[in-house]
Amino acid sequence: MNNTDVIEEQKEKIKEKMSRIKHKIIIMSGKGGVGKTSVSANLAGTLSAMGKKTALFDADIHGPNSAKMLGIEKESVFQLNSGIEPVHVSPMLKVISMALTGNSADGPYAWRGPLKSAVIRQFLADVNWGDLDYLVIDTPPGTGDEALSVCQLIPDITGIVVVTTPQEVSVMDAKRSLEFADILKLRVLGMIENMSGFVCPHCGKNTDLFKKGGGQAAAKEAGVAFLGDIPFDQNIVDMADKGQLFSQKGGNSPAEKAFREVAEKIIDFSENY
Repeated sequence: MNNTDVIEEQKEKIKEKMSRIKHKIIIMSGKGGVGKTSVSANLAGTLSAMGKKTALFDADIHGPNSAKMLGIEKESVFQLNSGIEPVHVSPMLKVISMALTGNSADGPYAWRGPLKSAVIRQFLADVNWGDLDYLVIDTPPGTGDEALSVCQLIPDITGIVVVTTPQEVSVMDAKRSLEFADILKLRVLGMIENMSGFVCPHCGKNTDLFKKGGGQAAAKEAGVAFLGDIPFDQNIVDMADKGQLFSQKGGNSPAEKAFREVAEKIIDFSENY
């Protein structure tokens, strides 16, 4: 079997496996450092906590950080006769990431575009995704090979969620993600403004660390939904370093409520479209 035949066979397997997943959500950002992976992991965790059968696919080949944030970086996927078995974080949440393949999580992957696309294609085709309500796909920053491969390989994508921080340079890059979706004729579920203000835990004063409102203004200008603003919370950082999901902390802080509200909007936009 030549390489073309292998690729066509994989595409057929992807089509069959993705047909068992109700909603496929792609998380994008125009630039790095906006907390996109943190948002992806906590969104997947929130959806699973709300009773949705969920999987998180970390499609960031060069910076696969979701396993660390979920506390499973020492675990590995394993091969069954039926395919690649993902790591189960809970009965309702499973994860696939390059960090879980048994290769060194500390070493760099010096790969060009075709090899990265081939790995993403293999994951989509060979992983035992099973029957899911949601597949959340965390892509690396920008509109490069990984994001393009995911969008071109997955049929019936529910929509794209764009994460930005409030400052102008981040919003400017986020608009490119919106243009990317438009070129590929993909629905944009909405935008999230992350790190939107900081409430001091000692004095209660709110400080707009990176300005405020840029994401909401960009969403309005583009005619897409604004899913919500997530304030900066030191606990998000601390818990991610410990491999714990902030969104499942069980509290009622502004950031925790924001994650729940974003998840509720995504469910509404996905299931009532």
